[in-house]
Amino acid sequence: MNLRHQKISRPAPEAVDAPLQSFLEQLGQFWRRNVMWILFAGLGLLVLQDVFGLHGVLAMRRAQHEATQEQQEIDRINQENVELQNRVSHLKTDPQAIERIAREQMGLARPGEYIFKIPPAKKSADSSGNSPAQPPESNAAAKAR
Repeated sequence: MNLRHQKISRPAPEAVDAPLQSFLEQLGQFWRRNVMWILFAGLGLLVLQDVFGLHGVLAMRRAQHEATQEQQEIDRINQENVELQNRVSHLKTDPQAIERIAREQMGLARPGEYIFKIPPAKKSADSSGNSPAQPPESNAAAKAR
């Protein structure tokens, strides 16, 4: 058999268009049947992204909650700063406050005074309520003359 003499037959142009047309018709029918389901699925995915995504509703609520907590912490620290500034101002202007701190915290006394430190009494395990009187916890200073 000689390959040169074989005739290659090509399909008719109508035969080529028939499967293509059939495919396009099938694709059109598929879209007409399923367009609503595809739209609903796309809308569902968008809703899920808006609720659970990185910038969704839940993430926004979490960020707002954290911002509220941080603002409360800032307010607390600002209040503490105001109290400390008032205390510093009071210590700078009130000599009695300075003397009280010098006596209680540093154990200083005026000339001629003696300081007697009394250890705190141990609490007894007696549940009858008959515990001895407790001395004050601050240093006792007595004038000696």
